[in-house]
Amino acid sequence: MIETITRIPVAHFANVKPRAGYSIKVDSTEVALFKTTNGLVYALENRSPHPKGGVLSEGLVSGEYVYCPVYDWKISLIDGKVQAPDEGQVRTFKVEIKEDIIFIVL
Repeated sequence: MIETITRIPVAHFANVKPRAGYSIKVDSTEVALFKTTNGLVYALENRSPHPKGGVLSEGLVSGEYVYCPVYDWKISLIDGKVQAPDEGQVRTFKVEIKEDIIFIVL
């Protein structure tokens, strides 16, 4: 089976400020885009894994974690896992940067 890879341009690298979240729409999915202070870019589904929900793009970024703005859950930008003592996971998306353009890879 041949797998198709789709790269969707979502932002200019220079326009994304470190430690801030940005909400973008990729197909029918809302995605939160984050740039860390060391220049790495991560993309997660823009929905808190907490049972009552919430949006992650409004969360605080510290290192390679985002804190859910409503429930203060610490979530890894790398793998989307909620840190103990809480439990859960959010969907992550592969990111590529080419010539100042950030792409989400599906």
